Amino acid sequence: MPELSGGTAAADLQPRGERGFELPFRRLPGNDLPLPAYAHRGDSGLDLHAAEDLEIQPGARAAVATGFALAIPDGYEGQVRMRSGLALRHGLAVPNAPGTIDSPFRGELKVIVVNLGEEPVRIERGMRFAQLVIAPVARVRPREVAELPPSERGEGGFGHTGLR
Repeated sequence: MPELSGGTAAADLQPRGERGFELPFRRLPGNDLPLPAYAHRGDSGLDLHAAEDLEIQPGARAAVATGFALAIPDGYEGQVRMRSGLALRHGLAVPNAPGTIDSPFRGELKVIVVNLGEEPVRIERGMRFAQLVIAPVARVRPREVAELPPSERGEGGFGHTGLR
């Protein structure tokens, strides 16, 4: 079995039934923040803490550091999302929502944040600002065809199905 840095074998990253699996995080130098964690039983996303103080002006973007790197197992991806309260109250968003972290990436986890609001927003070190969801990824083999099989919807898009 291949071994990852830190003595973690690839087999240790495999799902273990309904209880999930361990996800290795590497604490980066100068980081004394808590590990990402679920706030409540049944939550989909691990809360991420900001590793720095910064202010995001209206219309501006920033890559917010978390102070951690991680090893996502093959066949999975990380999806980063803004916490809903910050989105609603301050207009913060992840512009490429959800942001994707591919399994081979081993650098610092950063979250791209844009301020869509009308006021500057201050993100403080230690603040829970985003969430990380680990999700399975289907690998496909693209195949070109002359025609697609029919469907009930057909080519209707962008509002084609109406509001009711």
